[in-house]
Amino acid sequence: MRNWPLFGLRVTTPRLELRLPSLDDLDDLGDRAAEGVHDPGVMPFTTPWTHAEPAVRARQTARFHFTQWSAWTPERWSCSFAVVFDGQVVGTQELAGTDFAVTREVSSGSWLGRRFHGKGIGTEMRAAVLHLAFCGLGARYAVSAAFADNHASLAVSRRLGYVDDGIQIDNRLGEPVTTRRLRLSRDDWTTPSGFAFHGLEPCLPLFGAGRTPAETAP
Repeated sequence: MRNWPLFGLRVTTPRLELRLPSLDDLDDLGDRAAEGVHDPGVMPFTTPWTHAEPAVRARQTARFHFTQWSAWTPERWSCSFAVVFDGQVVGTQELAGTDFAVTREVSSGSWLGRRFHGKGIGTEMRAAVLHLAFCGLGARYAVSAAFADNHASLAVSRRLGYVDDGIQIDNRLGEPVTTRRLRLSRDDWTTPSGFAFHGLEPCLPLFGAGRTPAETAP
């Protein structure tokens, strides 16, 4: 799409493809959301969207992406990729920036269909957007955050080299909860082998990224 080149952007790893979801991908993401993305006894999200009924979760998933696309500006953007593993859409990985042209800082968020947990996909899809951020967009820092009892998310961050960046207190279902912030510097990042991005150059103005990257070959 000439006027919205983001639909041509891809990030690939040895096992995954990350892409802006098509309408069919949104249906598949809705199915994953309806099936469940975490154990029923926990709540890893500040907004408890997974408490909705399965059909509502599926619709909300599509609406969430539509809302992100319509709100996108170079000064404030959220890019939520569909994550494809073994030919199936398995979850979503977000990369976001505010005043990126000035801050050169990105944040991330994700969810993964529950039946795909425990396969190392979460780490690989986060590494994919870190490769895009640091090697494609020219980010200096990546930040993340997770509730202190979200051990899986914190383990992914630490595995990728993030360090502690303080705490904050958030509201989870009407109760205070400690959130741990984490930060990763470009200087501390090394892209694993087999990672690549494709179709980025025409998208750079939409990210507020002015430089031309050395786009990685397939």
